[in-house]
Amino acid sequence: MNLAFLPEARQDIFEAVEYYESRKIGLGLRFRNEVAAMLNHVVSMPTLWRERSGGYRRANCPVFPYYIVYFIRGNFILVAAIAHDQRLPEFWKERVK
Repeated sequence: MNLAFLPEARQDIFEAVEYYESRKIGLGLRFRNEVAAMLNHVVSMPTLWRERSGGYRRANCPVFPYYIVYFIRGNFILVAAIAHDQRLPEFWKERVK
């Protein structure tokens, strides 16, 4: 499967890395590595996480309070958001209209 990102999802990652790095040097890198590892899991087993109402799937990061929102579109996995779990629920839905 191929991985594709909405531009806003890439921005989500950059903003979170910047935030964590400003808190403690190296923490942003740890966050980025965790998201990358989760994305590798999603690519290798995209149907492991259940499909939710609206056709999306959500993979939770194990350490950081973030989750990956994605859709399976043929041979592509479309990442719609990398979202903090305390942020407004489903804020990202406006991105995929």
